[in-house]
Amino acid sequence: MGGRQRLEAIHSLRYDHYGHAVAAEQSYRQQPFLTSYERDKVTIDFDRQRWISDEEFIWPEADPHAETIKSMLVATPQAAVRRGQQGISPGSLTDLDITRDTLELGPERLLLHAAAAGDLHYAASQWLRATPHSVVEFNWQGRPVRVLLNAHNHLPDALERTTTFNDYWFAWGDVDQRIYFDDWHLAQGVLLSTNRIDQRNGIWLASSQLLNPELNVDLDDKAFSMDPAMAAKSSQSRGWNRVFSDRQHVQLAPGIELYQGAWNTTLIKQDDGVLVLEAPISPSYVKGILAKVHSQYPGVPIKGVLSTSDSWPHIAGVRQAVAEGVTVYALDLNRPLLDRLVNAPHRLQPDDLAMHPKPPHWVSVSDRLVLGDGANQAVLYPLRGASTERQYMVYFPRYKLLYASDTLAMTANNTLYDPELMYEVARAVAREHLQVDTVYAMHEGPTPWKKVQQWLAQAMQTVEPAS
Repeated sequence: MGGRQRLEAIHSLRYDHYGHAVAAEQSYRQQPFLTSYERDKVTIDFDRQRWISDEEFIWPEADPHAETIKSMLVATPQAAVRRGQQGISPGSLTDLDITRDTLELGPERLLLHAAAAGDLHYAASQWLRATPHSVVEFNWQGRPVRVLLNAHNHLPDALERTTTFNDYWFAWGDVDQRIYFDDWHLAQGVLLSTNRIDQRNGIWLASSQLLNPELNVDLDDKAFSMDPAMAAKSSQSRGWNRVFSDRQHVQLAPGIELYQGAWNTTLIKQDDGVLVLEAPISPSYVKGILAKVHSQYPGVPIKGVLSTSDSWPHIAGVRQAVAEGVTVYALDLNRPLLDRLVNAPHRLQPDDLAMHPKPPHWVSVSDRLVLGDGANQAVLYPLRGASTERQYMVYFPRYKLLYASDTLAMTANNTLYDPELMYEVARAVAREHLQVDTVYAMHEGPTPWKKVQQWLAQAMQTVEPAS
């Protein structure tokens, strides 16, 4: 790369970043995945361990003219702040993870950290892209990191590690990650990797291209300033490892209790037990939900958990249901994904299922399925739409009440976010001859069905041809 002295002489780095990532975690999307795009201007201060990323993110599922999200991340390994169109907000735990990786595991510093590690040693050699590689290993933040050194040109072609994540990959526990370093360019006497590819558990997740790199640029201290209160909050977040709260509570009908939050969960009391509608976010969250059932209905069995979609945040708590021996009702198409989820290793941060393994009890939902008798009978219907293929809805005939999985969400302008989703729900309602008065979903509370139909009509207004 140019030698130790040249690497040590890199004090700062500025570049334009262009990248894309696959939305592997999104509901109803299987390979090939949807793709999001990003365009950033990045400045890294290695000496003072801080960086700025002026980001423009493009989301493929956004409503028209709302696809671009702009913000600026200012971060150190200990704190992060985002400046966006809505003001200043604390950075996330993921922002802090990315900051540490950028400052210490990027190729500009990777070999220096390896050389300084007291436990640096050779690991077994590997072949990568049909080329032999020497492998050195050292511990970083208490976990092994392996660097694959090309046997011919001695460049670090890749970094490997097994780690946990605070982004959507939290659900998968111990994730095997490989980051490829490629497209080496000579910049001011140093060979820099300008293409970096992130692979997780065999999925090609993201590719980043660095353009116009400049070393040892002038830095403006004011640009790195952070609001102290917001910076302090950034490291206090629980991330996805959240706890259940029963503070926002709505009784949809006698014995049908909705607990609202970023992810909604419903308790359904039937004559022979309780159904739990959704097991989202994390095992710790679902542990609280199941504890709520036991405290509210002491001695009453939990009949099952209804898991209605395959979005990773929506199913992340299924492991806890399995750990507590609860039957899980899952769409037939989602069974392979859920099998992988419950078998995913969680040695680094063990949850209850990792500490006390149990086999899952699945019930596949492949067609109309009736659960229970009486007033709180629930009927499950696969949606089978183009965008809702991996979701099912739950209907309560007595109350003409419909739970529409992950399809109903509103924008700030009081219009439907992604109307296609509710369009497919409306088609399924007509197909099954259901009478609906009220609908709600994973991220939206009870809403009059007539109002939803009005919103759909607005979204489907025909564009008149030009005269």
